[in-house]
Amino acid sequence: QVQLVESGGGLVQAGGSLRLSCALSGRTFSDYSMAWFRQAPGKEREFVAAISRVGIRTSYADSLKGRFTISRDNAKNMVFLQMNSLKPEDTARYYCAADAQFRPSPRAQDYWGQGTQVIVSS
Repeated sequence: QVQLVESGGGLVQAGGSLRLSCALSGRTFSDYSMAWFRQAPGKEREFVAAISRVGIRTSYADSLKGRFTISRDNAKNMVFLQMNSLKPEDTARYYCAADAQFRPSPRAQDYWGQGTQVIVSS
């Protein structure tokens, strides 16, 4: 059974930082590209960042480049999202996803976590 479990969300003031983590179990972690998506209330789920199987290739939503950094540790079966200079508009539920290919689209992911809530106060 595949499980993706996110952690690290919470309440932070604007300008602050958070580091999200996601652990995958039940599959060989290095077989999957990993991605983060987010969904705010009343909005569609949107792409945040993705990283290829061994971390050579990364992709970011244009609006988040320079503030967010995705990384992975294949020895620990984990992917991370470092979020800096957070803004109130970053408030959303953040989801980790696994894809056997490198396709940064919500419709392409093979597995999803339950998400972790991030709230950025002004």
